[in-house]
Amino acid sequence: MTPDEPRPTPAAGVRSTQTLARATMQVSAAGDSDRGDDSFVRRAGRELVRDLYAALRAMKLYPVENAAVQKSLAELAARALEMLEAESELQVRASGEFIFINTTRLRIDLDNYASFSHLLTIFRTNGVGSVQVHEGAAARDWMILLSLLHGAPQGSIDERLEKLSAKLEGAGVTRITLGPPTQQASGDVEKAKERAKRTYSQSVVVAKDLMTSVRMGKTPNIKKVKRVVQGIVDQILNEETSLIGLTTIRDYDEYTFTHSVNVCIFSVAIGRRLGLNKLQLYDLGLAALFHDIGKQRVPTEVLNKSGGLTDDEWRLIAAHPWLGVLTLFQLRGQQEFPYRAMVVAMEHHMKTDLTGYPRPIRPRKMSMYSKIVAVADGFDAATSRRSYQTTPMNPALVMQEMRDNPRRGMDPVLVKAFVNLTGIYPVGTLVVLDTFELGIVHAVNPLQDMLSRPIVRVISDAMGNLVHPGELIDLADRDEAGSFRRTIIKTENPERYGIRVGDYFV
Repeated sequence: MTPDEPRPTPAAGVRSTQTLARATMQVSAAGDSDRGDDSFVRRAGRELVRDLYAALRAMKLYPVENAAVQKSLAELAARALEMLEAESELQVRASGEFIFINTTRLRIDLDNYASFSHLLTIFRTNGVGSVQVHEGAAARDWMILLSLLHGAPQGSIDERLEKLSAKLEGAGVTRITLGPPTQQASGDVEKAKERAKRTYSQSVVVAKDLMTSVRMGKTPNIKKVKRVVQGIVDQILNEETSLIGLTTIRDYDEYTFTHSVNVCIFSVAIGRRLGLNKLQLYDLGLAALFHDIGKQRVPTEVLNKSGGLTDDEWRLIAAHPWLGVLTLFQLRGQQEFPYRAMVVAMEHHMKTDLTGYPRPIRPRKMSMYSKIVAVADGFDAATSRRSYQTTPMNPALVMQEMRDNPRRGMDPVLVKAFVNLTGIYPVGTLVVLDTFELGIVHAVNPLQDMLSRPIVRVISDAMGNLVHPGELIDLADRDEAGSFRRTIIKTENPERYGIRVGDYFV
C-alpha cells in the first residue's frame, strides 16, 4: 500500500486498536525492573528489530488490510512507544555492520542474524543511517515508512534519503524522521588503518614463526598464535575494510605466511556475514590459520618447484591435509587446541561432492568451517603469485569462476556470501573506467543493488599518468542528468602498468 491508497476498513482498524492495546500491556508488563539501563535497551532493542523485520515481511507478503499486517504494525508501534517512554528518546541507527539503539550497540548472533542483516540491507539500500521515533508515533506512521522502504528510490545515498524524507513529509508522517549514514572522521579512518596494519604485520610474523617451528621440529608458541587470531577477529568485528584491503599485498617471497593470514581474514569475514558469534569466529580463524600446516612436512624443493610435478611429487603435495592432522594432534597433546582445526586441515581440499583430496573412506559431509576455509583458500591462492603461477589471476575472473563453475566444488551459498563481502569486483582489482582513468577497487558498495559499482580509488588521469594515493570515488554517483559519472569497462593486470596494488592499502 502507498500513502495515497485508502486506509484500512473500520473493522480492521478496530482489530488494530485492540491488538495495539494487548501488545502494549504485554510489553509493559515485562522487564519493569530493568528499564532505563543497558540490559533493558539490549533486550527491548532486539525485540524492536525483530518486530521491524516481522512487519517488513508481513507487508511484503500481504495487503495492508490483512490481520497479520495489522498485528505486526501494532506490536511494532507498541514496542517503540514503550522504549520511548522508558528512555525518553528512541533512535535506531545503522553503523557499518552494527545496529545501535540510542547509544547501545545490539549484539548479533545466529538467532537474530536474519532480522539484523535484512534491516541493515534495507537501511543501506535507501541511504538511511538512522530512524528517530518521536512521541505519538502510531501504527499508521510505521505503515507508511515501511511501505516506502520497500520501494527504494534511485540515485546516490544522499539523493535516496532526500527523496524518502520528502515522501514521508508529504504523507503527513512527522513523528518518525530519518537521518543520513554516519561518516567516520578522517582521524578515525587513519587510526583504523594503523590498527589494521599492526594486526596484519603481527599476524604474518607469528605465522612465519609458527611454520618455521613446525618445519624445524620445534614446538610453536600456541598462545601467541591465539592472541593473533583474537586480534584479527576484533579487527573484523570493528572495521573490516582496512584489514581486507591489506590482503592485496600478497608478498611473493613470504607467500606461505601471508596466504595463511589472508585465508584467516577472509574466513573470519565470511563467518561474520553468516552470523557466527565471537567465540565461533575465533575457532574458525584459528582453524583457517592452521589449514595448510601440513605443507611444512612436505620437502621445500617440491613445494617451490616451478615446473610440472611427477606422480610421486603430486602424492607428497596431496598428502599435506592428513600430514596437517598429524601435526595438530601432536600440538594438541602438548597444549590445549581445538579439534575443529584438525577437521579443517583434513577437509579443505575435499570439495562439497568429496571429489577432491584426500578421498574419504566412507560417506561424510564437510564441516561448515571447512567449506568456508575452502572458499577463502581457493580465492587467495588463485589471485597470488607463486613459484608455479608467476602471473596471478584477475580477482574478478577468479570470483566469477568460483561462482559459475560447479566443478570447483565450493558451496554456492558461501560463495554468494563471499561475493557480498568483496563485491563482483573484489578489493584490489585494477579496473579501467569509461573516463580512461585507472582505478583500484577499495571496498564493496554499501548499496546492495550496486554490487557492480564498488568504491574505487582512482589512481591515474585520463592520459594514464599515475597519482598516489589517488581519490576515492563511489561509482554509484550520478550527474545532474541521472547518468552514472563513471563506469567500469574492463579489468586489467596491474603488472602491465607497473602497479603494486598493495601500495595503495598501506
